[in-house]
Amino acid sequence: MSLPFQDAIADDPRYTKRGAVFVPAGEGIQRWVAGDMYSVKATAGTTNGALGFVEASVPPGGGPVAHVHNKESEAFYLLDGELEFLDGDETYTAHSGDFVFVPPGIRHRFKNKGLHTAKLLFLFSPGGAEESFVVGGDEPVPGQPIPAWGMERFGKMMADIAPLDLQVDILPESE
Repeated sequence: MSLPFQDAIADDPRYTKRGAVFVPAGEGIQRWVAGDMYSVKATAGTTNGALGFVEASVPPGGGPVAHVHNKESEAFYLLDGELEFLDGDETYTAHSGDFVFVPPGIRHRFKNKGLHTAKLLFLFSPGGAEESFVVGGDEPVPGQPIPAWGMERFGKMMADIAPLDLQVDILPESE
């Protein structure tokens, strides 16, 4: 079924106003973060604060330390592989095609405990927390391995970006 559409009126802003964000495949702000490769596709600055959107490659052993976002929700969609997710004090394994939503105030993390690199998309709503990757992540160096980060380095990244007013608390993992 198709719907009939009126012909566009040349000066009607409903038809002529532009504002989409387009990021071609392979582009975005590339950063190494917590042993992972993150490609930031959209930031709060490009979406008028609505969201931040990131594509991630997580090698075996990779993933951030347990943490809490006090203001942002975070949603994850696993494209390929499997990741162990921490949800408060419980863990479960997500597989390709699985979706995970984490509301503000919930301690979480993901970790690749498999043999192959996992690929996922995640977004922050509202946007803003993705700036921590842009500001605190490492510039990728071709031909070099991605360095793993521990609690200390992740905490330093958060402390370094405190002026951005991001509400992220690092919490120890009790596993």
